[in-house]
Amino acid sequence: MMRCPTLLHYLMVLFCFHSVGSDTPLAPALYAFGDSLFDSGNNNFLPTVAKANFQPYGVDFVHGVTGRFTNGRTVADFVAEYLKLPFSPPYLSTGVSMTLTGLNFASGSCGILPETGSNLGKCLSLDEQLDMFQHFVETELPKHFKGSKELLDYLSKSMIMVSVGSNDYINNYLEPNDFDTSRRYPPQPFAQVLTDVLSQSFQRLYKLGARKIVMFEIGPIGCIPSIARATTHNGQCIEETNQLVSYFNQRLGPMLNNLQNTLIGSSFVLGRVNGLGYDAITNPTRYGLADTSSPCCTTWANGTSACIPFLTACPTPQKHFFWDAFHLTETACFVIASRCINDSSICTPMSISQLAQL
Repeated sequence: MMRCPTLLHYLMVLFCFHSVGSDTPLAPALYAFGDSLFDSGNNNFLPTVAKANFQPYGVDFVHGVTGRFTNGRTVADFVAEYLKLPFSPPYLSTGVSMTLTGLNFASGSCGILPETGSNLGKCLSLDEQLDMFQHFVETELPKHFKGSKELLDYLSKSMIMVSVGSNDYINNYLEPNDFDTSRRYPPQPFAQVLTDVLSQSFQRLYKLGARKIVMFEIGPIGCIPSIARATTHNGQCIEETNQLVSYFNQRLGPMLNNLQNTLIGSSFVLGRVNGLGYDAITNPTRYGLADTSSPCCTTWANGTSACIPFLTACPTPQKHFFWDAFHLTETACFVIASRCINDSSICTPMSISQLAQL
């Protein structure tokens, strides 16, 4: 019997089609901000338990173990490949001051609020990441450009990618023993606090010269194994938790539209990945997946935590949505990245391919 191709197969063909041709980069640089979904190794240099600098993390990555919280490439890595740029190295690694093709400032366990993730050790909050980016823009980049006009042209054409906010729930709002935010704010006011702080961060990026900014929604965290497998409930996901982050996601679009209408020359793109992720989790065969509820690696705490160091992971990560109890497999990252690159209904109002052409 002939097997019907899955959506994943179509996406792979489309991604490969866009990857051929000229080697000229589609953007001068890719700068990534956020949390462990993008972190390429910054947490290796920080005193925190939130690390991925050991196997089986990186088992399918071309450079092996790097500190990425997955088995292979992240969404930011796939976008870098599409743009024909090198993978953005972690800012905290040594010798990156000469890097002009982009840097990664993302830090696992951190979030929008400065206290988020502090229960796990030191991480870089979004504000601290912007401090580092500002230092780089003001002290390092000018050394490589003839003047401010040339520098601003470079920054305006560079791609800025941000994936942040999930830890403000996972490592803050949903941890009442460590943080009081859930007692101080009902769900919707808390979402507004996050949105207001994030808006200020985007305005700061704009003042530093950024013009092309992609912000991703928080995914359906009520479906991640660390939450869904921790308690008894009906269905595959804890929908009450998904509802919490929906209040934040609902505010993202209007906030980004307002910024674009206010900040001259800016282009803000919203990555509508929550629904995409939920569809892949609840309709796995459509994406060529077989397991969308269990981690591929063997984790601590009965499938609800990080990978146990050096234990062999499952033999078919390409069939899993989750790598550990918090993070996605390379396959899941590919699905998100390829749709965002090519589909203006997922990354809206324009796809990353369209944004790169501006």
